[in-house]
Amino acid sequence: MAGEIPDLVAQERAGTGKGAARAARRAGMVPGIVYGGDNDPLPIQIPFNELLKKLKAGRFLATLWNLKVEGHDDVRVICRNVQRDVVKDLPTHLDLMRLRRTSRVNLHIPVEFINEDAAPGLKRGGVLTVVRADVDLNVLAGDIPEKITVDLTGLEIGDTVTISMVTLPEGAKPVIERDFVIANVSAPSGLRSADDEAEAAEGEEATEEAAAEE
Repeated sequence: MAGEIPDLVAQERAGTGKGAARAARRAGMVPGIVYGGDNDPLPIQIPFNELLKKLKAGRFLATLWNLKVEGHDDVRVICRNVQRDVVKDLPTHLDLMRLRRTSRVNLHIPVEFINEDAAPGLKRGGVLTVVRADVDLNVLAGDIPEKITVDLTGLEIGDTVTISMVTLPEGAKPVIERDFVIANVSAPSGLRSADDEAEAAEGEEATEEAAAEE
């Protein structure tokens, strides 16, 4: 489960609109807005290098942050969007939403696969095909899981893992109601080719036998 809530330090931004946003970027900052809750929207800016470092660390949009802005009370937020430059793929703006610990939010939670050595299908040369590297879960803002774990023990070639087979963290539930596939164990390409050739040979034999009976 998620541990201590990390800090996200920002500055209040003077002014709004495109002109103020451009000025912030020229000063090496990434402009943003904090909205939601019972307070008015708050324009902020975050040092570009600090934000880029956090983005590269991963799971930025799946992390509950403790937003610290001088002159304002700390507040828990989650990032709902990071706009990026279409050419350089660098952050140009971010939207943060205020949350209470009891608020529920939909997040993409990473999937971790364990016990590959205990999967007979993989030992026989089968291939683990990951359909979803993360799953969309509805979780409590104060208790966001770092990951969900899929145990591959006992899986044979042809087996699939669906969301109903996974033990989810307490308080978490899938956003999608149907029992969707997370991964499957497929036959290696060589084995698939051999099976196809065998099926083709059986088909030819059946055709020859039918012709002989005629």
